[in-house]
Amino acid sequence: MKKIMSVLALCGLVAFSAGSAAAAPWKLAHIRPADSVIERDLQAFAKEVREATNGRIDIRTYGASQLGDYTVVQEKISLGSVEMSCESVSTQVDKRFLSYILPYVAQDYATAKKNFGTGTPYANYCAQLFDKQGIKVLANWPVYFGGIGLAKVPNAPTDPDAVHNIKVRVPAMKTQEALADGFGYQATPLPFSEFFTAAQTGMVAGIFGGGAENYYASFRDLLNCYISANTHFENWPLLINKELFESLSPEDQKILLDKSAEFEARRWKIAEQDQANYEKKLEEAGWTIIRLTPEQQKAFAEKGRKTSWPELKKAIGDKAYEEVISTFVLE
Repeated sequence: MKKIMSVLALCGLVAFSAGSAAAAPWKLAHIRPADSVIERDLQAFAKEVREATNGRIDIRTYGASQLGDYTVVQEKISLGSVEMSCESVSTQVDKRFLSYILPYVAQDYATAKKNFGTGTPYANYCAQLFDKQGIKVLANWPVYFGGIGLAKVPNAPTDPDAVHNIKVRVPAMKTQEALADGFGYQATPLPFSEFFTAAQTGMVAGIFGGGAENYYASFRDLLNCYISANTHFENWPLLINKELFESLSPEDQKILLDKSAEFEARRWKIAEQDQANYEKKLEEAGWTIIRLTPEQQKAFAEKGRKTSWPELKKAIGDKAYEEVISTFVLE
């Protein structure tokens, strides 16, 4: 198996020696459509890198999961058959990555940056996990805080202890199942790609695991209520095959790291406003937007941690759980 992995990695590296101006383009995968914010940001990043390296590094973006589901792409980056990605994190190889979308790690964008910004304790911890998979983290792209999308406004939407009896799609993660159940919904684990049909047929009437931008792009004509509960913080690492990065000249490594840092810094400046803009777009599309007060948000966070965090401990064990939790900055 190791020989196969080495061969695949070498095949991915042969075409782009550091000094070759005719290097084959690198593939950079993401999950959003062509007109998305991440596509525009990645296109700008790729252009800057191409110009700064005089074409030695030529990055081409592949959106809408063209190169495969994000779990598959992460494995391909590890092997070297896909060079880069900026999308959701797979938990298949290492369950400790369940912490990546663990509910209520951050309460606002200030604490989100203290956890997910490059160089923070939790980001460094995750970088070490990626390193063991043969992947290097170049930067992070903060997406949004997640919320609850529903077909109709529930009774007592701002009460985390209310019982709603509404079936909702959740990612196939025990932490997310426990969160939805804890908030009085009926968790139904489903792949994101199956939600639209499930909602159309009445199998479910709501969704956890995404945010306003995602729901607007995919379900604005299907659902009509959004509870801005900050259920989790979505962050996408900008990843590259480690062997490929180390094959670059020191000059090109520095350029890539510098441009990655700029890519991240630009996003942190506008991410919060971008989220607000998409909540407004949902409102303009006819949705009812439920915005929680600070006191209500605190109550949701306390209930969310109480119900979902024990599931992380069950999944990864006491020692790993303590390692992860010790890196979090909650205030």
